[in-house]
Amino acid sequence: MLKSKHEMPGITNDSGLNLIWYLSADGIQRITKRLVDLSMAFLGLVILTPVMIVVAILIKLDSPGPVIFKQERCGLGSKSFKMLKFRSMRTDAEADSGPTWATEDDPRITRMGGYLRKSRLDEVPQLINVIRGEMSLVGPRPERPWFVERLAQTVPNYQLRHTVKPGITGEAQIFVGYDTCYEDVVRKVQHDLSYIRNKGILHDFKLLAQTVSIISTGHGAR
Repeated sequence: MLKSKHEMPGITNDSGLNLIWYLSADGIQRITKRLVDLSMAFLGLVILTPVMIVVAILIKLDSPGPVIFKQERCGLGSKSFKMLKFRSMRTDAEADSGPTWATEDDPRITRMGGYLRKSRLDEVPQLINVIRGEMSLVGPRPERPWFVERLAQTVPNYQLRHTVKPGITGEAQIFVGYDTCYEDVVRKVQHDLSYIRNKGILHDFKLLAQTVSIISTGHGAR
């Protein structure tokens, strides 16, 4: 049978329609996710503004240094951006050691910083990153370029994390928590890849609900 001149070699009309459907569905999903991110980030900032003002004052009273800590992280497509956090460590935290992961009972953490990390309030300024479009509410946690450069050489499929926007919370943060060693990173990457395979609005809401549960108990804070 002769092929239609509109058909591409090796691609049937059915597969073409499937591809169009997939691209359309993926586009709708991305638009929906962005709308949810914007609406919840704006709502979160409005509700938490009084808390943020109190936190800012307490940080200033507790230790010298800026209230907001800006740190370079790798986002979608490995593009760098400045991630915002309430400062929870001394300003000279990595002056001698260089980039390093936080540890349990980390001496670099300030008194106020310990409370902020336990309650996860140090992450609230990242709602601004979400509004800017640099982050999402849910996704792989953005890492610093210094770590990305090294981990990408040894952790299989590490760069696939950068095919979606990074998140304030995510599957890896819920099931693994903070990085303390190389093995933790490998485990978290597996959860990140699982999230990418199963990503969807309903899945995001499920992870957000689990995050709220973790915050309410203070589990895994460091």
